[in-house]
Amino acid sequence: MVVTGANGSVGRRVVARLAQQRPAVSVVAIDKVAPSVAHLSVTAKEVDLADADLVALFSGADSVVHLATTVTAGTLNAAEFELEAALLRRVLDALDSAAVPHLTVMSSAMVYGAWRDNPVPITEDGPVRANPDFDWALQRHRLEQLAQQWGLAPDRSVTVLRPCAVVAEDGRGQLANTLRAARSGVAADGDAPVQYLHADDLAAAVVTSVDAGYDGILNVAPDGWIPPDTMAELEGPRPRLRAPSHLVRALSALRWRWGLAPTPPGVVPYTIHPWVVANDRLRSLGWSADYTNEEAWVVSHEPHPLESLPARRRQELLLAVAVALVTGVLVGVGLGVRSLRRRRSGRT
Repeated sequence: MVVTGANGSVGRRVVARLAQQRPAVSVVAIDKVAPSVAHLSVTAKEVDLADADLVALFSGADSVVHLATTVTAGTLNAAEFELEAALLRRVLDALDSAAVPHLTVMSSAMVYGAWRDNPVPITEDGPVRANPDFDWALQRHRLEQLAQQWGLAPDRSVTVLRPCAVVAEDGRGQLANTLRAARSGVAADGDAPVQYLHADDLAAAVVTSVDAGYDGILNVAPDGWIPPDTMAELEGPRPRLRAPSHLVRALSALRWRWGLAPTPPGVVPYTIHPWVVANDRLRSLGWSADYTNEEAWVVSHEPHPLESLPARRRQELLLAVAVALVTGVLVGVGLGVRSLRRRRSGRT
């Protein structure tokens, strides 16, 4: 068994679970920074997938779990996306040469897209409709396709995992942070149900899929989801100004371009329309989540300073923040219009 990206939050958990299985599973854990392991059945290696001899590393393995990634939900750099795809192609070529029969890859439930007409929840049979201006979700689907193409050959199987937003005690994942940022400040007028998955439960899903040698797509999420009103209660008082979605997308594009926010504009629909997923297929393999959506969110939650203030003081501060946000929006729009006029006058 080989695990790439073994020093990441999920990778460390996967390696630990594999090492604790009985009978013991021999695991080669590889990453750019070799993970620290305390299991006799685990061999940790410092490996760069871009130039390592992957055939030698994969030889004799009955499965490879590919968790290594070079991009995050906030990435918009096409060169980084191409690098990630190139690394996966190197992995697939090595799997072919080493005759490894099973591969597990990590995708995202975001590939289903966030649309008003999405069923709640979405099953694995649902169409892939990633929102066209959210490059990260589109990239997840491209990688899925590469892996699935490899798995079409005889005697091969590929598990594609599509988790919702992942969190843990040591912090929220990049996707969870991006979604949280998109719901703060100037937010779109509308809320979607949400799901949060603890990294321990995602690691358990990886091991379940490997043990089953599963061939196909598996959604990964706790049972159910958090309705918008419950999410608002969990998050508590936060500065938020509601605006039409088209205005929020335009503002997000400006803030992203100027480096003022970690939220790419393409993520806005994912805060408005549903994209929660069903987990029946994974549960049928024997998996179950130890953490509910609410519990997963709570363990990663850092209380906001506003939550300790009296209600009246919170209202005063929130009003002041709202006024500042409106002013900032108006100033940003004014500067944009002025810049556009200058460019037009310069052409004439």
